[in-house]
Amino acid sequence: MRIPTATYRFQFHAGFNFEDAKQIVDYLAELGITDIYASPIFKARKGSSHGYDVVDSNQINPELGTREDFEALVSELQAKNMGWVQDIVPNHMAYDSENSLLMDVLENGPDSEYFDYFDINWDHPYEDIKGRVLAPLMGSFYGEALENGEIQLKYDETGLSVNYYNTKLPVRIESYVKFITHSLGQLARELGGRQHPDFIKVLAILYLIKNIPSEVKGKERYDQIAFVKGLLWELYTENPAIKDFVDRNIEFFNGEKGNPESFNQLDTLLSEQFYRLSFWKVGAEEINYRRFFTVNELISVKVEEIKAFRRNHALIFHLVEDGKFTGLRIDHIDGLYDPTEYLKRLRDRTGDLYIAVEKILEQKENLPEYWPIEGTSGYDFLIQVNGIFCQQENEEKFSEIYQKFARANNNYGQLSYEKKRLIVERNLAGDVDNLAQVLKRVSGQSRYGNDFTRFGLQKALSEVLALFPVYRTYINQDGLRESDRIYIKEVMEEARRHVPQLLKELNFIEKVLLLEEEESLTAEQKELRRHFVMRLQQLTGPLMAKGIEDTLFYVYNRLISLNEVGGNPGQFGISVADFHEFNQKQQETWPHKMNATATHDTKRGEDVRARINAISEIPEEWEKQVKAWSEMNRSKKKKMKNRLIPDVNDEYFFYQTLIGTYPFGEVKGTDYHDRMKNFVIKAVREAKVHTAWLRPDSDYENAYMDFVDAVLADEKFLAEIQPFQKTIAQYGIFNSLSQTLLKATAPGVPDFYQGTEFWDLSHVDPDNRRPVNFEERVAVLKEIKEKAEKDILSLIADLVATREDARIKMFLINRILAARNENIELFQSGDYIPLEVTGKFSDRVVAFARKYEDKVAIALTPRFLTSLIKPEEVPLGEQVWEDTRIELPQGMPSAWKDAITAQTIQSNGKVLIGEALQHFPVALLIS
Repeated sequence: MRIPTATYRFQFHAGFNFEDAKQIVDYLAELGITDIYASPIFKARKGSSHGYDVVDSNQINPELGTREDFEALVSELQAKNMGWVQDIVPNHMAYDSENSLLMDVLENGPDSEYFDYFDINWDHPYEDIKGRVLAPLMGSFYGEALENGEIQLKYDETGLSVNYYNTKLPVRIESYVKFITHSLGQLARELGGRQHPDFIKVLAILYLIKNIPSEVKGKERYDQIAFVKGLLWELYTENPAIKDFVDRNIEFFNGEKGNPESFNQLDTLLSEQFYRLSFWKVGAEEINYRRFFTVNELISVKVEEIKAFRRNHALIFHLVEDGKFTGLRIDHIDGLYDPTEYLKRLRDRTGDLYIAVEKILEQKENLPEYWPIEGTSGYDFLIQVNGIFCQQENEEKFSEIYQKFARANNNYGQLSYEKKRLIVERNLAGDVDNLAQVLKRVSGQSRYGNDFTRFGLQKALSEVLALFPVYRTYINQDGLRESDRIYIKEVMEEARRHVPQLLKELNFIEKVLLLEEEESLTAEQKELRRHFVMRLQQLTGPLMAKGIEDTLFYVYNRLISLNEVGGNPGQFGISVADFHEFNQKQQETWPHKMNATATHDTKRGEDVRARINAISEIPEEWEKQVKAWSEMNRSKKKKMKNRLIPDVNDEYFFYQTLIGTYPFGEVKGTDYHDRMKNFVIKAVREAKVHTAWLRPDSDYENAYMDFVDAVLADEKFLAEIQPFQKTIAQYGIFNSLSQTLLKATAPGVPDFYQGTEFWDLSHVDPDNRRPVNFEERVAVLKEIKEKAEKDILSLIADLVATREDARIKMFLINRILAARNENIELFQSGDYIPLEVTGKFSDRVVAFARKYEDKVAIALTPRFLTSLIKPEEVPLGEQVWEDTRIELPQGMPSAWKDAITAQTIQSNGKVLIGEALQHFPVALLIS
């Protein structure tokens, strides 16, 4: 198995394609990267900026280049002995006209070759979507869209289609009869009678269509439909009378705006289709297909079906077998019906391949050890390393500041429950309803549940979902494990305290979830119970993501550096002891998992978090500053409907964001203001307090943007805020360097998100997918390496003095990756040994050793520097660190070389921090 030494994440799209990536392979190799880690490269919806809206998983995305361009990039990587870890999307595809498999299903229904490919409930209890799939893709109500002429019937070489702006859906072949028979007599007269050869062909088309459903199946059916469509197109293009006939019928079916009755024929034709066009908001409350989270435009694949699994992965497996992909990253593993079974199939098919999964773990939750993978894609490490830079002892002070300023609820657990309930009742109401329908069937098969109503069951089920403590459990055909049992018992106890009036329903649900089956149940009834459990498991993950990460994380703003994917901002930081414990477990169990500090999904850039964490050290100063800013900006707020906009919680969020993202350089002439406005609007919509994606409040949003404009245009305010902002930015630099070293030396594969070798001051997506200036990075790396060869200490002194320009971060990454590449076994397989720090500032240092045979490396990083040095100072030398030192365990070497500065030091059982940090703010000592 090829284990990456360091990965670099590319976000491919039309603006950054294979050729662009090829141009910087040399640069990445020089930086020390061994493997690229690519966003999805398969054909996606036209103009996709991320690639997760796949329309064809067996075709390279033409917007990224040709197959030859792809091969050229692979060849360039292989020439440098670099690998390719590919992000794949097994859970879902785009609900889009370009998705030919889905269009086949919408056209042919149960006769489609791909009828079971997508996760659709064709037997839904609601009559209007029974035997049809909902298509919630319209911007207005169906009746309005129809009578406004927004839904149009069209005809071209592919046949009849239903069109709503850019959405094009096929018409089932049976509906052609209704279309062709309209004014058929007039066509006969225009052709000179029913004996005209072309009219006879039209009649033949009608005959063939009427006999397709009952007489023809499979390939023969497809061939006959193609023949019918081809014949009609031939008549249309060769006979002007038939062309006029078809065009007139199109005009007739499309109705006349202002005449509601004229749309009856189109309405009837639409009612015959295997889909039901609807307003997009319908999908939140009534839906019969599984989506990705709450995104109507992403329809889930039944990858648990072996046919779907094989087809979805055909090109992927081919590229793995050819050695072009040397690793896979599995997107949204928790969305799958049976993640364990999927991963076993994947491992069986790909053999000895590096596999990581996108898995969000709660605090103290363990990744299933029975999964045949190398580990997660790194969010768990991100939360750990971020947490140790938040000063835990100041939690109470920050809670008081937040409560006083924002008048906010500090009960994180209560807020978590409330926001998940909100999602259950609004955004995922239809999904919960579908699950309750299955539970009602289950309860009806038992004497103990026969009297339960669907209403009562749904209410109890909603409580369980809102209280569920982790993303999901992994119960499957093999049963449930003890970890699953613990989570289920925990949530059921909590649910009984919340709704004791539903005790019997909850007790019944608990038995079902624990697979406690009654003896009288048939095999089919037992299977339905298990199916319910596995369906529930598919829903708890999206609920957690939407309720916590995409709602609560924009509401609970005590310290927003903690509001990160996989995080728990209710826990104010993480102790060094817990950080060491985490890393020791990773080394024992998942030594080759990925370690991330920024991804395409993180809520803010890694260096934004590093800055805001510095605020955790100075609560009194922070409170003073925020009060002053609020007073200065009070007049910039707007009063509307007895409320001031923005409210104090959103204002508090804005100030933290401003401190975290304000650039080092000049703001004038940049897009910073627009980026900030786009971000705060996304944030308040995600928060769902004053406005939301489902119910936008333009008054609040416009007033908030006006506030941001006024604040950022106020020179007096900017002058007032800059001293504090610059102070935090300086301390943020040292936090950033520390987390970079920790990421690159802790157990696991360090992953670098594109562009983050410079300061990463981005907001959440799409802001973090902005173009990266690689030309500048190439030039800086070249300069750094050349100067390091000549006089490394002189270079370091320059980098420290000019640290705002980000060259210092690139220098650090280059030096530590060089050390990793020179000591691969040490960092891939070495033991993780926490090191004891003693002396005056022992709490300001995080240190550990990696040991493999006779080789040892020590990573040493500072933190909590606001009370140690002034903003303009650097944390270097014994005059700063005094007697602070690392106590080395017995048997450790005494001679060391710092891989960053190339300087040597002697330890004699102790490493003085001031000596190790004499020239550079972090150290990587190698024996």
